[in-house]
Amino acid sequence: MQTGSLFTRPSTILHSSQVLAILLLISPVSSLWPFPPKRFTKNSLVEAGSMGLDDGDRIVAFGDFNGDQFIDVLTLDSSQQVLSVYVWDHNAFAFEKSSQLRHATHIHNVIPGDFTLDGKLDILVMSANSATTLNMDLYKGNHDGTFRSWTESTPISSPSSALPQPIAVDLNGDMKIDLLGMIPSTGLSSPLKAWRNAWNISESQPTLFDLVDPPFDGTQCKLASPHSNAIIDLNGDCLADIFLVCDEGSGRRSFQIWVNNKDAGFSLAQHQSLPSGVQAITFADIDRDGTIDMVFPTCSSVSSSIGVGSGCSINIAYNKQIPVCPTSGSRTIDKQGNQLCRPPDALCIADPKFNFDLSTNGQNDAFVQIPFSSLVNSPLGSLLVLDTTFFPPLPLPVRLGDTNLDGFPDLLVIAATADKHTPKLLISEPCRKGLAGCDTNGYGRRGFRLLQKGAESLEAVYDARGVTFIDMDEDGTLDVIIQRTGAQSHGTVTFIQNNFYYDAFFLKAIVLNGACNNGWCTLPNGSTYLPFGVSYSGASYKYTVLDTSGQRSAAQVGQLPQTSYHSLLSPYSFFGLGRTNNYIENLFVGSTKHTEDHFINMEGVIPNSRVVIHPPPELSEGTWKRELFLRPGQWIPWVTLTVVVATAILAIIVFVLHLSEKREDELERRRASHHINFDAL
Repeated sequence: MQTGSLFTRPSTILHSSQVLAILLLISPVSSLWPFPPKRFTKNSLVEAGSMGLDDGDRIVAFGDFNGDQFIDVLTLDSSQQVLSVYVWDHNAFAFEKSSQLRHATHIHNVIPGDFTLDGKLDILVMSANSATTLNMDLYKGNHDGTFRSWTESTPISSPSSALPQPIAVDLNGDMKIDLLGMIPSTGLSSPLKAWRNAWNISESQPTLFDLVDPPFDGTQCKLASPHSNAIIDLNGDCLADIFLVCDEGSGRRSFQIWVNNKDAGFSLAQHQSLPSGVQAITFADIDRDGTIDMVFPTCSSVSSSIGVGSGCSINIAYNKQIPVCPTSGSRTIDKQGNQLCRPPDALCIADPKFNFDLSTNGQNDAFVQIPFSSLVNSPLGSLLVLDTTFFPPLPLPVRLGDTNLDGFPDLLVIAATADKHTPKLLISEPCRKGLAGCDTNGYGRRGFRLLQKGAESLEAVYDARGVTFIDMDEDGTLDVIIQRTGAQSHGTVTFIQNNFYYDAFFLKAIVLNGACNNGWCTLPNGSTYLPFGVSYSGASYKYTVLDTSGQRSAAQVGQLPQTSYHSLLSPYSFFGLGRTNNYIENLFVGSTKHTEDHFINMEGVIPNSRVVIHPPPELSEGTWKRELFLRPGQWIPWVTLTVVVATAILAIIVFVLHLSEKREDELERRRASHHINFDAL
């Protein structure tokens, strides 16, 4: 044994020396490597923690409070009185608390928006006044994540609302934020009221809102509480319409769609009953046909104490409209003059015959009911539809977002068992046999698959009380936020980084409100700022794109359509483009302006970019201003340096070859000059 050890020892020493030499060679190379290690390396959903948010807070709204084009968050503490603003720090990759304020009464909802048209993000706070009314107070923003200055110690009060929370709308086309809702004394004959924005900075004590009757032509309804009211284009003309959820009594609900006719007001286009047990409604283009669809759960029963629904289904009501023409040369009008399809360069054509058909007969493929149990592979099929940890309880909609950038929205929900509330991500896929949402033969518009591989960070959560999507650090992927009760001792907010790699493109876009005449805003001290992130509701986008096989598809997206009951929608629009080898063919951008041209068509937009659109201010017919931002990655400077160095090396090579060729030419000329023609002699 001893002899054996003597023979093996030198070999071991030699091996260690080789390793040491290799390490010494690698170390200088590693020190020269300019790129820091990736923060997240696993190809999955990765837990990122609280990202700097205080434990005990819940997120109530998003907004760009300091105008740096990074999304910030507004939180509310457990007392429902203290609001905190957290601004995003790109270098630290975390949120940093910017300000905090205490409101006098319990807060129900907060709407961020530029209510005073100065390019700064304000917040409208809705708080409890009594059992039947809501107070509404405005805190003016300072464009740095703070609100109250030393000279403004109290918020600006507005006329109170009834319990159904008003929504932010633009009723008269001036791009100012109005409100639509009910007041406590409203009679049933005309229950709706409008808070018309009357802010005038030139007045010594300006009034924020005037209470008026809305310009509605038709029979109005009593708003449900809670509701899913929205401002979004539903007839395809790129002009936002109004969607209302009505209370029909005895727990029954219906919906109304009021079509925007610009200066002629809004006309009632559809009034239809909703299915029994309907919960919160959300909107997205589910089948990527260029129209906005409805998504909502229904449950046979809901526990008022824990907010869990039993016997639930996910319902998709597809918008029935004229389609987009498959080719540029397609016939658009028949012999009777009826519109057959929308040309790719004219997507903003209204379809007066649009409708939602919620009938459940076998012939209606525009309404799909998917048992929740089939989506999550669980026989119970229980779904969390109310957050009862907040007062009053918050409705929890199906969150919609394109997590894999294929152009089709995915679904984010919370599945409930006896002791667990766990987030589930349902990926939209083409229909096939055995896929939830498709019929027994595998036919249907879209099906949904439960994400399991790489979703361990979601499965580890048992105390979820709310979920939503966010693009952390503006990197072009939708991440997940989980609001938690804290029962697992992991805090009340957890961020999940979407670290999957997808070979697809995205686009982010935001329409601003025309503040400061679409230029630089100026403060009294002479400093200037840009009016980014003013959270303007009602803009709409339609686009066409060609995939890698040359097939054209169209999609529609709304901007901030819902603002009530902690809707948690971002101020910009995010949409996946799928795989394409070309620019965006046509991008139509619509506003709420009542001018003749309320939209523009942008051609050749670069994918993986952010587009900022400035419509002409208020009622003017001026030109639209467009800006496109490309976010450079950490590789860009080094790629640029590599290209410059390579170009310089090639230039040197070409120069040397040029000198060599020139020298050869000179030698050839000299040989020719000394050549003697003996034949001539």
